[in-house]
Amino acid sequence: MSNIGLIIEEKAADIGNFLVGRLLPFREKRAVGPFVFIDHMGPSELKDYQNLDVPPHPHIGLSTLTYLLEGSIFHRDSIGSAIEIKPGAVNWMTAGKGVVHSERTPEYLRHSDKRLHGFQIWVGLPKHLEQSEPTFHHIEADEIPVWEEDGIQYKLIAGEAFGKTSAVPVHSKLFFLEIKTKEAKKISIGKDLYGEAAMYVLDGTVTTDGNSYGSKQLMIAKDTKLCEFEMSENGTVYLFGGEPFDEERFIFWNFVNSDKELIEQAKVNWNDQNHEAFPLVPGDENEYVPLPKAILNRK
Repeated sequence: MSNIGLIIEEKAADIGNFLVGRLLPFREKRAVGPFVFIDHMGPSELKDYQNLDVPPHPHIGLSTLTYLLEGSIFHRDSIGSAIEIKPGAVNWMTAGKGVVHSERTPEYLRHSDKRLHGFQIWVGLPKHLEQSEPTFHHIEADEIPVWEEDGIQYKLIAGEAFGKTSAVPVHSKLFFLEIKTKEAKKISIGKDLYGEAAMYVLDGTVTTDGNSYGSKQLMIAKDTKLCEFEMSENGTVYLFGGEPFDEERFIFWNFVNSDKELIEQAKVNWNDQNHEAFPLVPGDENEYVPLPKAILNRK
């Protein structure tokens, strides 16, 4: 019997100068472990007149994880953080009761041809932290655990698995793992995983239970402990998952919470530009992303 419970095709959305592929949430699967939202950005070729410009926008009740494969993004937030993220590093921002941030092409790249490729991920917060103070952490690439076994390269981007722990200060039991192969290999890692698990094929193909899956497909495992598959040569896959929360997490626009009333209040606060609830972003105070009217009126 197959261990693949659900196969989700990446759904592309045009958000300006590049495409974003939505992996989560989907109607059939709203979350995998504590992961509630995953976007695959690019890969995109940006001309010298094209830039990433996501003006200040709000979040509550989640942590954002940005991981780049190519390119660069400059992050600013209402906590006062201002830092460039490059490939291999991790930006980990915990919104708690409320944070605002912007993401833009760094100034020195704005008039050059460039590429952008990576993942943007939302991780729900445990209920007792949904109203915590916002925090931000930048973890350099050389702080992320990387190791090799039998010609297979592993990278534990966030969380804990294989007896290792990433430097990313997560708030629940989870894993976000990169696996790369130069030659075709059989991977059997179920004993090292826990909770729920999903696998995204970036490069090459994955074969499991006699079926092959190519890039831009997300596979949800029925039983994490049975996680076994074969990777083609020059393959890259990402596994993420962990222990799910007891309570459902609701998502409206950029807001995530187990309490719908807190989401409703966040809508009002952002629509009214209440700067006590959602402070301005130092160095990026002149723009913001308006609350979609359809979101304001939806409960």
